[in-house]
Amino acid sequence: MEMTLIFVTVGFLVALQIAIPFIVKRTVVFGVTVPVDEIRNEKLRQYKKLYAILTSFLSIFVLTIYIIWSTIITPIENHLILAGLILPFVILFISMSLYFYFHMKVTTLKREKQWFRDRKQVKISELNLRTRDEMLPWIVYVVPMVITAGLLVFTLVNYNSLPDQIPTHWGPDGNPDSFMTKTYLSALTLPLVLLVMNAMFLGINELTRNSGIKLSAGNIKASRIRQLRLRKYTSWLLFFISILISMLFTFLQFTTLYENSISDLLIISIPLAFSALVLIGTVLMAIKVGKKDSDLDLETIEEGTGEVINADDDQYWKGGLFYFNPEDPSIFVEKRFGVGWTLNFARPMGYLILVGPLLVIVIITLI
Repeated sequence: MEMTLIFVTVGFLVALQIAIPFIVKRTVVFGVTVPVDEIRNEKLRQYKKLYAILTSFLSIFVLTIYIIWSTIITPIENHLILAGLILPFVILFISMSLYFYFHMKVTTLKREKQWFRDRKQVKISELNLRTRDEMLPWIVYVVPMVITAGLLVFTLVNYNSLPDQIPTHWGPDGNPDSFMTKTYLSALTLPLVLLVMNAMFLGINELTRNSGIKLSAGNIKASRIRQLRLRKYTSWLLFFISILISMLFTFLQFTTLYENSISDLLIISIPLAFSALVLIGTVLMAIKVGKKDSDLDLETIEEGTGEVINADDDQYWKGGLFYFNPEDPSIFVEKRFGVGWTLNFARPMGYLILVGPLLVIVIITLI
């Protein structure tokens, strides 16, 4: 069962990494801004196809090595599962290495062809577009907090039934391998960490809601729909993940109280199922958002935009991945390579939302 979940998780991850260049905005290729009339450039299309082929081949190669190793060496179960958990990180390393290679190729091509020379660059936004925003309201994110509050109450009510040693870490086989003496704080560590994470998801949703909506100069209509979809489905995905994390932490807390009544297979399967569901949700969101960008064909580009193109803001994107723009009031902006949003590292509030909760979690676990 656990092996099946590992392969499902890795499979969805590989599919997502292969699809990314084809589902992100087509005016951004491997983190590099290109003019709308160059989206069918043969070189760019070759780069995307080559990236997909290499990612597929190398991922299959890694999976084959894993299968051969697990068959011939017959490692112990702990080592087998641990290696399986490392697989997604190996796939991510491969895809990101290929990303940086093609990022440099596109940057060089753009510089050589001087695509933005002598062309009017504009930034387009619509102030009234927020009235059509379908992001979930903040009150919806209170639901996971209610689940967490119930978990806190449950733990306090059953405090005397908890074992004298509280597990603080679970190994790859799903069994706890690190403990601390039972106190009220140690018993409530998981629920308190969960509450902080719930609050972080709420903060990310609200800051994303207040972020700017940037439209494409080449096709305002298509980009308008894409931006609304991105915001809507990102909000739903955040809520979905928040609920899943609440369920996962609740399960882990229950294993502390009823450790002898829960099978090892279930303890292993639940975290793997969590990872698989998150990846499936991410893929579905990518499909829903990327689908609209397929309408951005040369035939649909609005008249009169040949010499008017999106502003080239590559100088604000470090490596095409990290956004640093002090002039942009947005805390979160759409990723250039990947699905969803990334932080504007020039805005201190973003650090507070992301780093602040992590510091609180570290303090709770250390205390």
